[in-house]
Amino acid sequence: MTATRRDFLRAAGASSVFASVAAARLRTPWFDEVRIAVVGLRGRGADHVAGFRKVAGVRVVALVDVDANVLGAAVKKFADRGEDVFACKDLRTVLDRKDVDAVSIATPNHWHSLQGIWACQAGKDVYVEKPVSHDVWEGIQLVAAARTHGRIVQAGTQCRSSHGIAEGIAWVRAGNLGKIRLARGLCYKPRPSIGKVGAPQAVPDTIDYDLWCGPAPKGPLVRKNLHYDWHWDFATGNGDVGNQGIHQMDLARWALGESGLPARTFSVGGRLGYDDDGDTPNTQLVWHEYASAPLLFEVRGLPRDSAAQAGDWGKGMDAFLGARVGVVVHCEGGTLRIPDYSSAIAYDTAGKEVKRFVGATDHYANFVAAVKSRKVEDLRADVQQGHVSSALCHLGNVSHRLGRTASRGDVAAALAFHGEAKEAGERVFAHLTANGVDLDKTPLHVGEWLATDATTGQVAGGAGVQRLVRKDYRAGFVVPEQV
Repeated sequence: MTATRRDFLRAAGASSVFASVAAARLRTPWFDEVRIAVVGLRGRGADHVAGFRKVAGVRVVALVDVDANVLGAAVKKFADRGEDVFACKDLRTVLDRKDVDAVSIATPNHWHSLQGIWACQAGKDVYVEKPVSHDVWEGIQLVAAARTHGRIVQAGTQCRSSHGIAEGIAWVRAGNLGKIRLARGLCYKPRPSIGKVGAPQAVPDTIDYDLWCGPAPKGPLVRKNLHYDWHWDFATGNGDVGNQGIHQMDLARWALGESGLPARTFSVGGRLGYDDDGDTPNTQLVWHEYASAPLLFEVRGLPRDSAAQAGDWGKGMDAFLGARVGVVVHCEGGTLRIPDYSSAIAYDTAGKEVKRFVGATDHYANFVAAVKSRKVEDLRADVQQGHVSSALCHLGNVSHRLGRTASRGDVAAALAFHGEAKEAGERVFAHLTANGVDLDKTPLHVGEWLATDATTGQVAGGAGVQRLVRKDYRAGFVVPEQV
């Protein structure tokens, strides 16, 4: 018999563990069955559960969520199938269980690294959603924990499991379109206002809010929705550059063949077109200066114009060379365009298709295969790769947050250092004008240039920089110095 949803709701505010009353099955050999605990069960977490259940030789044995409603609904799905599953609200409860081999993390961004480190320290392998960290420093610590404890840690950048994309990137890097001039990532994704509340909001009593906040400051809820809209609050999220854009940032860096951080980073952006409770940019350009070629990332959350704002934003977004959420690798002899999660298409300078690469394999299955082989090199998205690409997102946001508001003329002057940056800025101006944004009344932010030591991963700068590279943590939820 499995605990009912009513049981979960009754215990929502208590510290006792939510658990199935059925006894855990006896341990079977790790090479025969990999047993996984999934933490965070909305959205991506639900996909983790479904995805791992499809992989042969895997059993989801534990579910973790701070929201009793979400946890209860997930447990009910198992019960309806006649399956037993352990359930609780705190990941730490399952870390010493002998029937858990790996932890799959799909919580909000501010939890990713700490939960991953805890799991590594407990001897568990880890699948962690993107970005793998909430700031640069904790990503370094997560990589260190994986190596120190000999754990298999996969980043949730599933495009790395596309053999079509891998083949396309390899083809371009072999010189088939000449020298790479620029790798451009695009995140033109509709992000309407999340609304503006006039006072702190009540947190549902089915949610352990202290545990939800975890490493983040525990302040009042000052937005309409606790769930999902945390993406647009720097205290818990990383904006769209670290939400959707992490995938495309990762692919752009892969295309450049760069394994480390850039020499310098610069951002221009703002949250424009509405006044709401978010504080992350919905319009942003991030420039990463690599030795091979620059990496330019573009975020647009507003539709193409004011008319589109009145309709379906999803059908009214801008595009660049046919891509809205994708990557364009600009080469001397054409472009490689990655328009989705599983394909890459090469074009010549006239825009004629030259070659197409298609296909992907299962990212969850790749993680499981590496868990069984115990070979980090079998992972398609090892945590080190996830850390570097996550750090690219963080660096862009650090530059933005250290910036100042500037006139349109000053923004244009700040982007004049490179032709591609200047051109991208001009398109941003046109985009905002089409959306009725008056840059004299709501100006853009010009960020600070950040310098990075690609060898050590350290970001140069004083206290103002360092407090954003490495945040403060609440007692009981501190990312440790020694992992």
